[in-house]
Formats: sequence, structure tokens, C-alpha cells
Amino acid sequence: MVLTNPGLSVIIDAIEQSRMIFRRMESYAVYRIAETVRVLVFLATCILLLNFYPVTAVMIVVLAIINDIPIMMIAYDNAEVAPTPVRWQMNRVFELATILGLLGVVESFILLWIAREYLQLPPGVVQTLIFLKLAVAGHLTIYLARTGQHHFWERPYPAPVLFATTEATQLAATVLAVYGIFMTAVGWVPALLVWGFALACFIANDLVKVVLFRRIHPYTEQRPSGKVSAA
Repeated sequence: MVLTNPGLSVIIDAIEQSRMIFRRMESYAVYRIAETVRVLVFLATCILLLNFYPVTAVMIVVLAIINDIPIMMIAYDNAEVAPTPVRWQMNRVFELATILGLLGVVESFILLWIAREYLQLPPGVVQTLIFLKLAVAGHLTIYLARTGQHHFWERPYPAPVLFATTEATQLAATVLAVYGIFMTAVGWVPALLVWGFALACFIANDLVKVVLFRRIHPYTEQRPSGKVSAA
């Protein structure tokens, strides 16, 4: 490390930046693992047990593309600065990611059952609704992953660039589903119902995440106090 500015404040700034980078890496790891569990477990279970393909190959490609855009913006997110030195706690990363991933799997099956069994919609429409749910709810998971064991409304709030790209890609997925680009068109009313379902699940997942995580780890970390310790 080469210090070019006078005084010792540059050292504190360097420590703060390093801890913010670490927190962003942790958020990325949680989101990526949760998303993998959510999508792969759901798809594999549907195909093996129900003999039904919930999304097409083209939908999977589109999901991969639109997921990568907000994920890259995590590097510019507003991350909290830990008051003490940080280290990888992979048990917490896997626990949090597993909670979020399995909740997503259950919710996807609920929507699949409603669309396929209760409403008895055509397979193409069902696939489009599942695609939209995976896209909208998947991007909302970013907000859950970045806050760790805390609620999504707590500080620090998402960086504008992260929020903008996340909502833009959700809107893009909605337009694709509504107008049937690469898939069966469903119209605005079903799309908005999927949005409502995803938002309700988002709020419920946040509450479940915090409750379960604090039961697993009764003595959770305190929020940063604003003072940085290098010890």
C-alpha cells in the first residue's frame, strides 16, 4: 500500500473501503447461492416429479442475461462498514442463502399450482407466469441478500445505480411477458398479479429471514456504530 496523502486519515479510509468491498462480496455470494438453489431446485423438481418444464430454454437464457445486469451493480452498492475486522463466515453465508433459496422454491411451486391446477391455464401461459415470477422475485432477492440478517428497509439503502438497474430489468422482463416476446403473451392483468404475489413473498421472506437467522444466531452482530477499529 502506497500512502500519498498527508496524515493518517487515509489509512482509516482504506480500511473502510476494504470492509465495504468485503460486504459487497458477501452480498454477491449470498445472492448467487440463493438464486442457484431457487432456480435449479425448482426446475429439477418440476421436471423429475411433475414431468413439466416450468420455463423454456429461451426463458432460461433471458433470465441469465437480465440477472447479470443488476448483479454487476452490487460492486457499486452502498455497503455498511463493519466496526471491527471482518472475515469470511461461510456458515452464515450458506445459511442465509439456503433460507432465501428454499423460500423461493416453495413460492414458485405455489404459483405453479395456482396457475396449472387451480386456474388450469395453458402450458405456455403457465411458463410465462413462472418466468416473470422468477425474474421479479429473483431481483427482489438482491435487496434481501444485501442486508444480511437485517430488514431490507434498514440502512444503508441501495445505491441508485443498483436500484435503477434492478427495477429496469424487472420492467424489461415484464414487457417480454406481457407482449409475448420469446414466449406466450399473458397481458397486463396477469403480469400485475404476479408482481403482487412476488412483492407479498418479498415482505414475508424478509420477516422469515430475520426471525430464522436470529434464532440460529441469537447474538447477531450489531449495526456499525460509525467508528472503525483496526484491531
